[in-house]
Amino acid sequence: MKIIFSLIILFTFSLNAQIVTVKDAATEKPLEVVSVYSNDLNRALITNPNGQVDIKSLNKSNEIIFRLIGYEKLSFSYNQLKEMNFIVKMKEQAVSIENVIVSAKRWEEDRSEIPHTIEVITPKDIELQNPQTAADMLSQSGHVYVQKSQLGGGSPMIRGFATNRVLLVVDNVRMNTAIFRSGNLQNVISLDANSLANSEVIFGPASVIYGSDAIGGVMEFNTLSPKYAYGNDYLIDGSALTRYSTANKERTGSFNLSLGLENWGFLTSFTYSKFDDLRMGSNGPDEYLRPFYQTRLNGVDTFFVNSDPELQVNSGYEQINFMQKINFKPNEDWEFKYGFHYSTSSNVPRYDRLIEFRNGSPRSAEWYYGPQKWMMNNLSITNYSVNTLFDLSQVVLAFQNFEESRNDRSYKSSTLRSRTEKVNAFSANIDFVKNINPQSQIYYGIETIFNKVNSTGEKTNINNGVKSAESTRYPDGSTWNSYGAYLAYKNKLSEKYILQTGIRYNLVDINAEFDTTFFPFPFTNAELNTGALTASAGLVWHPQKDWQINFNLSTGFRAPNIDDIGKVFDSEPGSVVVPNPNLKSEYVYSAELGLMKVFASNLKLELVGFYSYLQDALVRRDFTLEGQDSIIYDGALSKVESIQNAAFAFSYGLQGVIDFNFARNFKLTSKINYQQGKEEDDSGNKVPLRHSPPLFGTTRLVYDDNKFSVIFYADYNGEISYNNLAPSEREKTAIYASDENGNLYSPAWFTLNLKLGIRVIDNLLINLSVENILDKRYRTYSSGITAPGRNFITSVKYNL
Repeated sequence: MKIIFSLIILFTFSLNAQIVTVKDAATEKPLEVVSVYSNDLNRALITNPNGQVDIKSLNKSNEIIFRLIGYEKLSFSYNQLKEMNFIVKMKEQAVSIENVIVSAKRWEEDRSEIPHTIEVITPKDIELQNPQTAADMLSQSGHVYVQKSQLGGGSPMIRGFATNRVLLVVDNVRMNTAIFRSGNLQNVISLDANSLANSEVIFGPASVIYGSDAIGGVMEFNTLSPKYAYGNDYLIDGSALTRYSTANKERTGSFNLSLGLENWGFLTSFTYSKFDDLRMGSNGPDEYLRPFYQTRLNGVDTFFVNSDPELQVNSGYEQINFMQKINFKPNEDWEFKYGFHYSTSSNVPRYDRLIEFRNGSPRSAEWYYGPQKWMMNNLSITNYSVNTLFDLSQVVLAFQNFEESRNDRSYKSSTLRSRTEKVNAFSANIDFVKNINPQSQIYYGIETIFNKVNSTGEKTNINNGVKSAESTRYPDGSTWNSYGAYLAYKNKLSEKYILQTGIRYNLVDINAEFDTTFFPFPFTNAELNTGALTASAGLVWHPQKDWQINFNLSTGFRAPNIDDIGKVFDSEPGSVVVPNPNLKSEYVYSAELGLMKVFASNLKLELVGFYSYLQDALVRRDFTLEGQDSIIYDGALSKVESIQNAAFAFSYGLQGVIDFNFARNFKLTSKINYQQGKEEDDSGNKVPLRHSPPLFGTTRLVYDDNKFSVIFYADYNGEISYNNLAPSEREKTAIYASDENGNLYSPAWFTLNLKLGIRVIDNLLINLSVENILDKRYRTYSSGITAPGRNFITSVKYNL
C-alpha cells in the first residue's frame, strides 16, 4: 500500500500553475479554443471557456504562439508574458495565409507549412451551418460531394474516389474496416455532428501517415474534449440544443456537459434525432416523384397510389449518439485521455431499392438496413518528455465494434432474407516527434490493426415465422490484419521554403474460410499476404508573406479487404459478385499544385490543380464459377462477376476558393470544384469514372457581428449527361431523370438558402433557416433519394 500511495503522490504532484488569460482586444471577452504552442509545435494547448490556459509546460520555450481563426497571430517570450501579467489580447483579422493549425501528421501543424490541400471545418462553421448529420456537415463544407441512397445515408466523394478509397478517422482512430465496400457507404452518419469540435479534410493520397484506403483523401473528425480548471476549484461547461426541421419533421435534442478540475476533465454528450419521411421540392423532374408505395395489407403485399407523391414514403429513421470522455493530466509530462462512443439507429429503409419496379410491380416489398451500431473505446497516452529518441510521443489504443444488417423481401414473396455483419476492430498507434534542430523535425511511428468479421444469414417465412439458414455475405470468422511503419521529415530550408517528405511500408494479411453449402466454390480457404510501399514529397514556397505556392507528389494504396476477397452479393439486379482470392493492393500516383494569394489583407484567392492515376484498380469484372458464367442467386439467374485487379483509372480537376472581407463583419466566400475522371472497362475502353461528381460549389454572403449572423448562400451542381454517366450508373433507371431523347442523366440544379443566428444573450443562440427557398426538386449525383424541398429549420442552443 505504501508503494501504491507513493506512486499516486508522484503522479499527481505538479508545479504551481501559470495561467494565461486570452481575451478579445475589442470586447474584453475571453476567447475559447485559442491554440497556444511553442515554436516547435511540440506542446500545443487550448484555452478553456474562460480563455485560460496553463503554460507552465512552455516556460522554457523561446517563443509562445497564440492563434485563433479570425484573429491575428501573436507570439511572445515567457518573460514578455510575465511583464503583461499573463494577459493576452487578440485583435480580429480579415484573411491571411497563416490562419489555422491542423493535424496533418497526427500532430498539430501550421497549415502554411503543408504542401497539400486541407479543408478545416471549424466550431464556428458547425454552429452557423447547424447540420442534421455529419454527412451534411461535410457536404456544406463546399469541397466534399456527398451521395445518399437513403435518408439515413451519406457517402463522401473526394477527387474522384469514394467509399473504401477514402478514409474516415475519429480522434486519431481509423473507422474503415475490413468490410468497407466499393458501393456507397453510410458509416459517417454514425458520428454526431453536435459532439464534434472540428473536422479536417485532407485531399489526395495520405497513406504515408494513415495507411490503407487513404487514396482520395482523409476525413478526420475531432470530437469535443473536456477542459481543465487551470487553478480554479472547478470549471463547468456545456450546451444544450433542440432543433426542428419541416422537410422531414426532424426532432433533435442534444446536450454536452463538461466538468473540469485541476488535473481531471469529464465530458458527457448525448443526442437523439428522429426523422420522418422526407418531403421533396415541387419544381423539378417528375421521375423523382413517389407515385406509388408498397405496403402489406391483411397479410398480402400490395401497392397504392401515393396521394402526396412529393412525400418519400418509407424513408424516415431514428438515431441515438452517446459519448463519454475522461482526461487526466497528472503532471506537465503526461496526459491520459479515454473516450467511449456509442451510436445506434433504428431500421433504415433502403429508399433507392424501394422505388424500383419490375413487370409493373415493385421489385421489393421490404428493403431496409437493420440498426447501424458503432461502439468505440479509445485510450490516448501522450508523453511530453524530451529525450534522445523523441520530444513528444503518443500511444492510441482502440477497440471498435460495428454491426450492420441487410434485410430484403421480394414483392409477393413470403421469405425475408437477413444478413448480419459484425466486425471487431483492434488498433494500436505509436507516434513520435523529434526535433533535429530548430529548422527540422522527424515524425515516425508504427501501426497495427486487427479485424475479425462475423457474418450470418437467415431467412424467415413471414407467414409462419419459421427460420432457416441462408448464405452469408462474407466468410464467417474472416480476419484482416495490417502492420505499418512510417517516417516523415520536415525541413524549413529558409523563411521561404519548407520541404516535407515521407515513406511508409505496410503489410496486410487476410484469412477467409469459405462455406460451400450454398455455392460450389472451387476453394474452401483464401489467404493473402501483400505489402505496399508508399511515399510523398512536397515543397511549400512563400515568395512573399502574402503568397503561398505548394507542390506535392504522393502515392497511396488500398489493400484488398474481406469485402474484396470474400463477398457474395448482388451488385445490381441480375448480377452476382463472387469471391476472388487472387488480389493485390491498388496504387494511386498523384500530383498537386496549389496557389494562394492574399490581397490587401481582405481578399484571398486559392487555386489547386490535381491529377491522380490509379493502377491495378480493384473493379468488378465478368467471371466464371466452376465454368459457369451465370448462377442462381437469391432465386434469380444472375451473371457472375468478381473483384479483380483489372483496370486503371485517373481523375483530375481544379478547386477554387475566394474569401473576400469587403466590409466590417461582411464576408463573401465562394468555392468551386471541377473534376473529370475515366476508368478502363472490361473491353479496354476509357469510360466515365463512377465517383467523379459533376461541377459543384457554393457561394455565401455572410454577416456576423457575434450577436447577429446572416448567411445567404447558393449551392449549385452541374449536369452529367448520359454520355458522361458511368456504365454502372446507366443501369440505375429508378434514380435518374430522362433527357429529351429518353436517356438517363443527372440534371443541373441550384438552391438558394438563408440562415439567421440571433444571440439573444451571451449564452443563448437561436437559429432560423430556410433551405431550398425556391422549392427545387433535385437529386445529388448518383443519389437514390430526392433532396429536401423547401425546409424551415429552427433551433435553440444554450451554452453554460
